[in-house]
Amino acid sequence: MTRMLLLISNETRDVTSRAAAGCFMFRASSRRELQTIPGPLFPCQDPCSLVRTMAQSPDAATRASPPPDGGWGWVVVFGAFISIGFSYAFPKALTVFFKDIQRDFQVSSSEIAWVASIMLATMYAGGPLSGVLVNRFGSRPVTIAGGLMCSLSMVAASFGNSIIHLYICIGLIGGLGLSFNLNASLTIISKYFLVRRPLANGLAMTGSPVFLFFLAPLNQYFFYNFGWRGGFLILGALLLNCCVAGSLMRPVPSAGSLSTEKKSLKDGEAGGQGTKLKSNCLSRVKIVDLSLFKDRGFVIYLIGNAMFFFGAYAPIVFLSSYAVSRGVDELSAASLLSIMGFVDMFTRPGTGLLANTRWIRPRIQYFLSFAMVFNGACHLLCPLATSYTSLVVYAAFFGIGFGMVFALIFECLMDLMGPQRFPKAIGLVTIIECCPMLLGPPTAGILVDRYDYRYLFVMCGAVIVTGGLFLFVMNVYNYHLMDRKAKAEHQERRGEDAQLQGRASDRTPEERPRAAGSGEDQTAPAATEEDEAMGDHAKTSAEHPSKESQEFHDISI
Repeated sequence: MTRMLLLISNETRDVTSRAAAGCFMFRASSRRELQTIPGPLFPCQDPCSLVRTMAQSPDAATRASPPPDGGWGWVVVFGAFISIGFSYAFPKALTVFFKDIQRDFQVSSSEIAWVASIMLATMYAGGPLSGVLVNRFGSRPVTIAGGLMCSLSMVAASFGNSIIHLYICIGLIGGLGLSFNLNASLTIISKYFLVRRPLANGLAMTGSPVFLFFLAPLNQYFFYNFGWRGGFLILGALLLNCCVAGSLMRPVPSAGSLSTEKKSLKDGEAGGQGTKLKSNCLSRVKIVDLSLFKDRGFVIYLIGNAMFFFGAYAPIVFLSSYAVSRGVDELSAASLLSIMGFVDMFTRPGTGLLANTRWIRPRIQYFLSFAMVFNGACHLLCPLATSYTSLVVYAAFFGIGFGMVFALIFECLMDLMGPQRFPKAIGLVTIIECCPMLLGPPTAGILVDRYDYRYLFVMCGAVIVTGGLFLFVMNVYNYHLMDRKAKAEHQERRGEDAQLQGRASDRTPEERPRAAGSGEDQTAPAATEEDEAMGDHAKTSAEHPSKESQEFHDISI
């Protein structure tokens, strides 16, 4: 019996050691092959569950697996499709009511534009808070809470009698609810997918144009039949569908989690240690990780995207008003947003499929630069559109450029940071991007009040094109520095290997390590562990001369 217990104990230690070694080798795999390392190998609700699971259930470590890349993940993508669709399309479709609200409250174009800009800025600025809540409670309850906040904000806004009331209800409360929906959806997609993540992100982001395609004419119908107050009440009811979307976002199943929980309930001492470890780790969670600024690629991404967001939403806010100023009726002017959403609807999944190919995915940062330049060029050419037909052409190309950018923008951030750092990275990005997003539409409104709509589109187009060119040039420079550094490290390793080979070949037969045996001189000096390690390393390098060259090729862009 005692011998059997010893055998079981030794086998358990071997399994645990192999699992730990496999975990290390998986995390050390080539970035070029996987692009980014997936989320925790043991998906849990808190950052310390990995340590507790390894300590309490060694068998769970052997059943660890990468993200499923399918299965229930596609249902999660459908829920994210609804949640992201409301998050992005709702502020755009709401602009249909702005002209009537402007007349009722007697405010300028710049003042009415603050409603959409505050809502968008709050949606992005709430990223860190929503990220902390997602890490603590999971994506499902955060998305449901966001849907309730959005619904209540629209119901409260329908009783408003001043523009300040709309700023608070729609801008602050509604924007924070949209932030909960957006960040929770993006985070759970990064946990469910790795290889098919560009496709999953593209499908989820398609919710924005699909909802915009239907919401823009639907809001116009609400406006004609119920006014903007009645329309707000109906929209508040529609936003409750975000709660349904959140209910689909169940956590990523972790192997052995149920047995771990049962064991922790029985073992009070182990449970107490796990709770203490969890509290210590949660106390160290940072809302904003400023160490990300040390990453040169992240800083380049941040600057380029800040320039894009400054001019991204102003053309959408004023597109209907610009069409009316050109003699287009209000119903046809509202249909321009539907046309943009219809084209965007097919652009995003198509861009996701294209970005998932082996030709584009290693160069996805350059693809984002091209999409931004294309989007900005459309705005620069918009003042040439004076008829409804030309405005339809502009709306179609605008939908292509806008869809390409938003199908890539979060995938590029995941590519740079990886799912481990993505929640903190997106929190920091959204905090900084909310400033240009907040100032963009009101600045464009000032140009409309003082000059003309044409200056609005020229300003937005010039800023976006500059941001796209900045991303392209700086990424070329960044990858050049990375290649030069990798090449220098490669040459340094080759020199060290050559030196080790030379030292091994210069040894005399008496100095070389020999195994003790019959007929051999037992008084010869034994080889030290350092000499044996250097000899093994030299032998490995001689047998595999192209291994390091292959490693350098894998990390080169």
